[in-house]
Amino acid sequence: MAKNEKMVEQITSMDVDFAQWYTDVVKKAELADYSGVKGCMVIRPYGYAIWEAIQRDLDARFKALGHENVYMPMFIPESLLQKEKDHVEGFAPECAWVTVGGENQLAERLCVRPTSETLFCEHFRNVIQSYRDLPKLYNQWCNVVRWEKTTRPFLRTSEFLWQEGHTMHETEEEAREETRRMLGVYRDFYAESLAIPAYTGQKTEKEKFAGAVETYTIEPMMHNGVALQGGTSHFFGDGFAKAFDITFTGRDNTVRYPFQTSWGVSTRMIGAIIMTHGDDNGLILPPAVAPIQVAIIPVAQHKEGVLEKAREIRDLLAKKFRVKLDDSDYSTGWKFSQYEMKGVPLRLEIGPRDIENNSCVLVSRVSREKNFVSLDGIVDAVEAALKTVHDELYNRALENQRARTYDAHSYEEFLDIAQNKSGFIRAMWCGETECEEKIKDATGGVKSRCIPEKEDHLSDVCVCCGRPAKHMLIWGRQY
Repeated sequence: MAKNEKMVEQITSMDVDFAQWYTDVVKKAELADYSGVKGCMVIRPYGYAIWEAIQRDLDARFKALGHENVYMPMFIPESLLQKEKDHVEGFAPECAWVTVGGENQLAERLCVRPTSETLFCEHFRNVIQSYRDLPKLYNQWCNVVRWEKTTRPFLRTSEFLWQEGHTMHETEEEAREETRRMLGVYRDFYAESLAIPAYTGQKTEKEKFAGAVETYTIEPMMHNGVALQGGTSHFFGDGFAKAFDITFTGRDNTVRYPFQTSWGVSTRMIGAIIMTHGDDNGLILPPAVAPIQVAIIPVAQHKEGVLEKAREIRDLLAKKFRVKLDDSDYSTGWKFSQYEMKGVPLRLEIGPRDIENNSCVLVSRVSREKNFVSLDGIVDAVEAALKTVHDELYNRALENQRARTYDAHSYEEFLDIAQNKSGFIRAMWCGETECEEKIKDATGGVKSRCIPEKEDHLSDVCVCCGRPAKHMLIWGRQY
């Protein structure tokens, strides 16, 4: 089979219709399905297994830093939500409300949580009395509801799964350090486990989280050059603490307000994996989060000894990797196509001739190259092949990001890039919201993504208004 031959004809080519390609991959790789509730999806077992792998990985990273998992109610009384003015205004258009319980009208409306800052604050007020109670390093794995007008599986749904970290600290310095540290955790996770490079940096005042003092973000680029906000980390200062009257007795015996952070990522990371790594044959999964890392396909399995050897290899590999032996009665070609479409990083083929030679064939989902490997060193060979898959995915995504990132030195150049090219635009900015709004209106939706952690000095003036520049911004269209 030729390297670029298309195995799965039912998937729309991404160059023809990227949005339809995405939907085709989600459905045909059996990640999710539409439900009877508008804007909500059924996450199918294969898709949920990816989320479980993500959850295990991140959860271990959080706990290594001292965070503990908790669970908060899914309902927020309206009076509680109203305590932080900016926060409630920011979420008001997306809130879903419960007004009836059983057959009775509720005395107070309950909001189905869009996020849980207010619930955590209510709890922190009850459990924090002294500096000895700090820091509080909590994390929650749960679902949230935001009533979206336009939805797409994993990327933007009315209900989605996520983790939300909420921490309280004795000093502002400690809270700021936590905010940046957790952004770094997300950056490392994206690179090391999802094989996705990304820009990280601070959101502008216009784009920051409702109620935050500062918001930091991770911004990966999808294959088509569009940005996806991949996760955020917020420094709240002591604003929520003051609004909810959360105080503690300090080391000097004075009453103080603690400083707060919040940070989260969601199932939209699965959308990022699809759109960063997938191709016209379907999904490509980074090995760290693939439910099946190695699919073993017995060739001519009806012949004596083939299935026995395949099972022996499975049992050996299963001690270290997530392995599936497909001994179903589907044709070998169908199996090849199926696991290609489902994005399994590595395929292992074993047949009578391979057994005679004490070898097997390893096929990479990325390169589709076949390598003949001795069974004597199969565990090491599989480990090396999976590392190669990860590295190739990361480098390919990094090359795409670099190729689609452009520098604009004037307003006219900015508009030309925005109109004729897809990707990120690096440009200097004066710091004023009016310039962000002008560019968004003029380009039909190009927005500031972040002030990157590492800024380059492209010029002395704002690309929009010509006034002195304060920062370099990454700009782009978003999902």
